Amino acid sequence: MRIAVDLNRCQGYAQCAFLAPEIFAMHGEEALLYTPEADEAQREKLAQAAAACPVQAILVDAVGIPAEAVSGER
Repeated sequence: MRIAVDLNRCQGYAQCAFLAPEIFAMHGEEALLYTPEADEAQREKLAQAAAACPVQAILVDAVGIPAEAVSGER
């Protein structure tokens, strides 16, 4: 699965890091780091993290976005 986060929209609420710490992590108080690729086994956690984002900045199964163009890799 491909994951993308609109880092311009992200406000650092960290709900995603709480719900899916294998994918998302906060660096400092406002910078979000994430892994743009995830296993199918993590789909449920990713769906919960995306739904919990107050500003809807997380896109799961973001097709057509090249991995090198996705910022925030850790």
